[in-house]
Amino acid sequence: MHAQLCEGLADPKRIALLYALRDGETTVNQLAEILGLPQATVSRHLKILRERNLVNARRDGMNVYYALMNVKVVDALDLLRQVLNDNLLRSATLAQALG
Repeated sequence: MHAQLCEGLADPKRIALLYALRDGETTVNQLAEILGLPQATVSRHLKILRERNLVNARRDGMNVYYALMNVKVVDALDLLRQVLNDNLLRSATLAQALG
């Protein structure tokens, strides 16, 4: 289950979609506009996120609204960013020491 969830996070576009959904539910067209991506690309990535239970979909007439299944996923992404930042700082410090 852990690996499957991480596969859902393995693409920058999907991570951007998760961050875009942080503020509440949104339609595919709105997400495409926000991220500057084709609607088909957004739909494909949302399908993957749905399959991994990271987002849910709600139909209202002709529109489908997407939302985070659990807002903690954005907290987890923020924590991962902090780890990556720490790694970059460590690498920069090492490069300075060697240079």
